[in-house]
Amino acid sequence: MSRWLPSRRHFLQNAAGLAAAGLAVPYFFTPEDADASDKPRSKADRRTIGCIGNGGMGRGDAHAVSAYGDVVAFCDVDRSHAEALQKSLKCSKTTIYEDYRKLLDRKDIDVVTISTPDHWHSRIAIAAMRAGKDVYCQKPLTLTIDEGRKILKVLDETGRVFQVGTQQRSDTKGFQTAVGLCHLGRIGKIHRVTCAIGGGSSGGPFPKTTPPKGLNWELWLGQTPVVDYIKQRCHGTFRWWYEYSGGKLTDWGAHHVDIATWAIAMGASGPTSIEPLEVTHPQELRGGLPTKDDCYSTATHFKIRCLYPNGVELLIIDGTPLWQCKTAKDTQRTANGILFEGEKGKLFVNRGLLLGPAVDDLKTNPVPESEMTKLRKGKEALSHMGNFMAAVKNRTATISDVASHHRAITTCHLANIAMRLGRKLTWDPAAEQIVGDDEANAWQKRTPRKGFEVDG
Repeated sequence: MSRWLPSRRHFLQNAAGLAAAGLAVPYFFTPEDADASDKPRSKADRRTIGCIGNGGMGRGDAHAVSAYGDVVAFCDVDRSHAEALQKSLKCSKTTIYEDYRKLLDRKDIDVVTISTPDHWHSRIAIAAMRAGKDVYCQKPLTLTIDEGRKILKVLDETGRVFQVGTQQRSDTKGFQTAVGLCHLGRIGKIHRVTCAIGGGSSGGPFPKTTPPKGLNWELWLGQTPVVDYIKQRCHGTFRWWYEYSGGKLTDWGAHHVDIATWAIAMGASGPTSIEPLEVTHPQELRGGLPTKDDCYSTATHFKIRCLYPNGVELLIIDGTPLWQCKTAKDTQRTANGILFEGEKGKLFVNRGLLLGPAVDDLKTNPVPESEMTKLRKGKEALSHMGNFMAAVKNRTATISDVASHHRAITTCHLANIAMRLGRKLTWDPAAEQIVGDDEANAWQKRTPRKGFEVDG
């Protein structure tokens, strides 16, 4: 969870004050709380499931999906993760694998969840689709822009059902309502959106040690270069190394930029320019590459300006307060979130707050249910995993589809490229190419380690 996120207790303590100030009282974002209507009503509706990546988000995804089917296999390169999950789900007979390919070879498995570190997502997702599995994969779906195109190609070839783990899309009280208000023009023509996603972490130098027993470090590294084991490269903190992730830009950016582009109807397009106005890295970069192998490398402070074809300016920042911040508590409460600025007013949303005049008007002028149903692609309001499993059953589109996620995360990848190279980029959304900059264009892909290629 982001360091900017307030607790449920904090929200409860401030609810009365918000109401007194004429602002919306907080709602509570519980993306995987499945209603009774979510659950399969017959044994025939239950699916057979394999869970790949069993630490961190993997535990949450496994527990969420277990409400809709029978989990028969776990897979993790750290056996302790799989064993802990096996115990918490009380399924001692479930098979544990170290190699995801053995899990995918099982013909009885219909659905897989992929909750590995970012640099493994694309290779496993492509293999799963080709093995005939429907896929729920955590965000960010890709490590590079090119991987997104490969996943889309295989998705088109196989026709599998695919849900990306950007669960904010299934939040009916907050994010869906905010998007609906924007689409209905309740704040007028939008001219600026600010996504505050929190700052990254600085740290190091860290000691190089022996990998713990039960962890296959060489396999964990996957497509990335072989390096000595450093605890901080692995579980929980892998996001702060460019080898494995994109820092906050692809962590929280994957969530908020997705909602922002959905709201401004740019989900099938992308920015035309990406300009790093401010950026700080925790170590020196040369040619965009870290100079130290024992320190975090992803950006800790940033302000990026993106312009879209419809004239909207998108700012991605590391956590400057956005909405009526007068006290330290206000700053903590509102720093992470999305601020929409339109001709008729402002709208702020995060995982707990929905604020603005258009929100105050909802009591007398609610968002029509027809609009909300359209946002959900014709489905009823379900949890994020429930939406996925309903799509698996009916062979329909998920609320967090690969195509729109690819476009949103491309913006985040481009922001990282611009920050690492230290210059403004011009992007052609139709051709999906950086214009007039061959060096930057080459950063759309990486050369994977032999034997770990991402095949599209």
